[in-house]
Amino acid sequence: MKLHGLHHVTAITAHARDNHDFYTRNLGLRLVKKTVNQDDLSAYHLFYADGAGTPGTDLTFFDWPAAPERRGTRSVTRTGLRVGSTTSLEWWHDRLGSGDSVTERNGKPVLDFEDPEGQRLSLVVDDEPAAAVWEQSPVPAGHQIRGLGPLLLNVPTFEPTDRVFRQLLHLPNIGTYPMDGRDVHVYQIGSKPGVARELHLRVDPDMPAARQGAGGVHHLALRTTQADYQAWAQHLAESGTPNSGPVDRHWFRSLYFREPNGILIEIATDEPGFTIDEPLERLGETLSLPPFLEPMRREIEAGLKPPA
Repeated sequence: MKLHGLHHVTAITAHARDNHDFYTRNLGLRLVKKTVNQDDLSAYHLFYADGAGTPGTDLTFFDWPAAPERRGTRSVTRTGLRVGSTTSLEWWHDRLGSGDSVTERNGKPVLDFEDPEGQRLSLVVDDEPAAAVWEQSPVPAGHQIRGLGPLLLNVPTFEPTDRVFRQLLHLPNIGTYPMDGRDVHVYQIGSKPGVARELHLRVDPDMPAARQGAGGVHHLALRTTQADYQAWAQHLAESGTPNSGPVDRHWFRSLYFREPNGILIEIATDEPGFTIDEPLERLGETLSLPPFLEPMRREIEAGLKPPA
């Protein structure tokens, strides 16, 4: 029973059209799935990823008419996106017109920036090869974003979240580094090291709690396999952790729970993947619905506004 990396990050946008333009045209990601929030059928759920929709490359968005996020603790405060070299960071600095300069964090060169709604992002140098280049991306293949990692979380108290990470999820604490006068604790997801498989935990007891909204993260998801999925469901139940129980999202299977400081965590399977209902070359081109929502397609489409 293992976790082996980040699966996806789901955030919130109040402007789906502008969101689509920024993540596909500016960042060069591929829209690999255009569907709806299965818990709110009036809202799009947009999945951006590498050329094949590889697990661990997905940055997804709920399209909600939400006020901007009030930044604070009990939240994911920055999402890392991996690129291949410091040369790529300099290329991205010029492309984004970022006011920030390339710096170093936990021994890795990084470039911090924000999307138009204030979603906090970082480009991080990582030598792990890209899983799938998108040939139609406006970003040259050598500079394309390779996937997620690491994620920075902010909590008011250390011990409860640390205990969940180490004892419930079996994520070892592999070190610390300083950030603005506070230590950031690094946890490794799975046996293979690398920023694609790291959660970074910062403790700030004086910061007010975040209020979820546009420009903020809704939840993070960790990767498992279909073979280990039922074992994780049983493990959460036997540990007494309040959780969603098994949820079938069609493209993957999920389990949801909140760690003690309130951050929503999902455990999601790699399988069956986005090509279960669309061919690879046509991913994201039309509204895709799981089979249990197909009978409602006409009503769902009537309630949606075009995202792009």
